[in-house]
Amino acid sequence: MTTTADQIRELGATWVAAELDADIVTLDALVTDDFHLVGPYGFVLDKQQWLDRYRSGDLATTALTWHDVDLREYGEAAVSIATQSQQATHRGVASNGEFRITHVFVRARDRWSIAGMQLSPTSLTPPAAAQRHPSGT
Repeated sequence: MTTTADQIRELGATWVAAELDADIVTLDALVTDDFHLVGPYGFVLDKQQWLDRYRSGDLATTALTWHDVDLREYGEAAVSIATQSQQATHRGVASNGEFRITHVFVRARDRWSIAGMQLSPTSLTPPAAAQRHPSGT
């Protein structure tokens, strides 16, 4: 029997692969219609804005890991706090780093989806690139 933790870790692995492949179709299917991302410097992207970063080619992710995942389940919802390590560029400017990431997952009709993400930098000083391009993660 597959546990909730197993299902969410599988969803997480699919999300990571889709980000690396800039697979907009899969990313679109993984998140809720009202999905929101809170970026590492406070900006908020709705689902279409989040997908548009890949659609436009503005965001290119070359390495991404989701690790040290702590997951808590609350019936039809679950929350994870983990570490995201990435190598990426936003509009050609490096957006590399380690971030603490919180995911909010919801279950509808026996299927888990991502309803929200929030990233926080693990360092206190944002890189200059993030100050120039606040929509890059």
